[in-house]
Amino acid sequence: MNILINIIVFIIALLHFYFLILEMFLWTSPIGLKIFGQTLEQAKQSARLAANQGLYNGFLVAGLIWGIFSSAEEQAREIKIFFLSCVIVAGLYGAWSVNRKIFFIQALPAIVALSLMLISF
Repeated sequence: MNILINIIVFIIALLHFYFLILEMFLWTSPIGLKIFGQTLEQAKQSARLAANQGLYNGFLVAGLIWGIFSSAEEQAREIKIFFLSCVIVAGLYGAWSVNRKIFFIQALPAIVALSLMLISF
C-alpha cells in the first residue's frame, strides 16, 4: 500500500511542478493564456502574482518529494500528511474562490492519497 501511496503522492508532486512551470514561466505564453482564460494584457498585469503562486507550488513539490524519500517511515508519513493537507486546503480555497474545477484537479487527488494513508495504518 505504501508504494501505491507514494506513486499517487509523486503524481500530485508532478502536477504541482506543472503548475509551477505554467505560473512562473508560461503565464503570458499562448498555452498559459489558454489554460487560465486570460488576455495577454491581463496576464502581463498579473505575472508577478502568478510567479509568486508558482513558487508556492514549488514548495509543495519539495515537501511532497521530501515525504516520499524520507528514510524514517514515521517522519515520511507525517511530512506527507502535512503537505497533502496543504494541497487540499489550497485546492478547496481555489475551488471556492476561482473555479470549481480546481477541486477535481488539485484537492481530490490529495484527498484520495491522504485517505489511503490514514486507512493504511
